[in-house]
Amino acid sequence: MTDTDLTARGAVHQRQSTSSELRGAAAVFAAVGIMLVAANLRPAVVSVGPLLDTISEDQGFSSAAAGLLTTLPVLFFGLSAPVAPRLAARFGIERTIFGALVLLLAAIALRLVPDVVALFAGSMAVGAAIGVCNVVLPALIKRDFAHRSGMMTGLYSMTLSGGAAVAAGVTVPIDDALGGNWRLTLAVWGVLALLALVQWLPQLRRVHTIRDDAGGGSLYRDRVAWAITVYMGAQSLIFYTFGAWLPTYLLDRGMTHGEAGTTLALGQVAGLLTSLTAPMIAGRMRDQRAIALAFLVFCAIGFIGLVSTDAVPLLWVCLVMMGPGSGISLALLFMVLRSNSTAQTGQVSGMAQSIGYGLAAIGPILIGAVHDASGSWNLAMSVLALAIVPQALSALRAARAGTMRAG
Repeated sequence: MTDTDLTARGAVHQRQSTSSELRGAAAVFAAVGIMLVAANLRPAVVSVGPLLDTISEDQGFSSAAAGLLTTLPVLFFGLSAPVAPRLAARFGIERTIFGALVLLLAAIALRLVPDVVALFAGSMAVGAAIGVCNVVLPALIKRDFAHRSGMMTGLYSMTLSGGAAVAAGVTVPIDDALGGNWRLTLAVWGVLALLALVQWLPQLRRVHTIRDDAGGGSLYRDRVAWAITVYMGAQSLIFYTFGAWLPTYLLDRGMTHGEAGTTLALGQVAGLLTSLTAPMIAGRMRDQRAIALAFLVFCAIGFIGLVSTDAVPLLWVCLVMMGPGSGISLALLFMVLRSNSTAQTGQVSGMAQSIGYGLAAIGPILIGAVHDASGSWNLAMSVLALAIVPQALSALRAARAGTMRAG
């Protein structure tokens, strides 16, 4: 196929992806639906962390078993990602999201069963359901909001991060209000899933299947797709590993549990703000390399300050969190801007997120091993900071104007 053929085919895909763009009330309703779904993509996972000591004591878990409980959902984010584009191609994006929400609600309910197997099975199913939505929502944004991709990606990623921050902040108060019943506390997030499920029902009237014609496995030979994948993987590794070990790191430096929790929460707010603003700014640019690299510089400064001085740790944590906060939204934006069709957006999303969340799942284990071997949290955090290097190198390609091969 000639370059002219590829360009023409890409133009056809682009017209197909933008022709169904929503307007007016339909666009508002769809945007609300996307944000409600996004609000469900972290609380069922994040809410386990604040209750982990209570769950471990109640179930008699070892540290390894407790760590597995928190790692399993993230691992299944990655394992379910390659399947999501195929589901969307066969059943349509709307039905795929609806089915994932049903699975999420069932998985949350399963964790109510007073059985260890049910607890772990529910956690795996939570990860699988969320992993499918993680992949297909960028494709939906590509199809329905092509000319407003920066704004919609910002709102989506902000809601994603906001759901995580809210879950981290209110889980313990909810558990206190429920008398320390941790199973019931985890099940509370099913209300949010049910709300999203009900709101999504009208979307099933406009089901569109997408042709699986964006090149399939050929994306694994595409440099832009790999750049997006590396960028996604590096930011996921930093976000989940830093969030997992920061409280322990701060406690080791003399902070109280309350101070460490507050510092992490405020760092998440900084990440939340950048996840909203970064794609809104970047979406107006033809080339996004400058903004992508700027946020990575902030992240690097944060790591340097954190490991080199005991002063103003909150500042350094906020700077570090600006990296993955902007990184997740920019990665999603790159998937939309660099693809030639809705189907290709779904495919690169599946590719990037399967590998990215796979890295995120093993990151806390590897950095914990570095600490165990060296006895130094500063060294462990310094090793984690090295992930900025491949992220920056991949940004030079992923953020550059242009698209992937059309097929």
